[in-house]
Amino acid sequence: MAIEPAEIERLIRAAFPDAHIEVQGDDGAHFAALVVDESFRGQSRVQQQRAVNAALKAQIDSGNLHALALTTKAPE
Repeated sequence: MAIEPAEIERLIRAAFPDAHIEVQGDDGAHFAALVVDESFRGQSRVQQQRAVNAALKAQIDSGNLHALALTTKAPE
């Protein structure tokens, strides 16, 4: 089952309600997301990306979300 970019954004926003989020992708399987959130300040990129992946765990585990290129950072 394909997933839409808006659904990915909704799931990320549930975990990071104040984040700036951009999700791109139109083939239903491969996506890129930018997540900028204050909670990332002082965290490594790995920690930041693990936090976002945790918000998407059910979709990743089910195979609905096949590939997501993540860019994460704290606001400048």
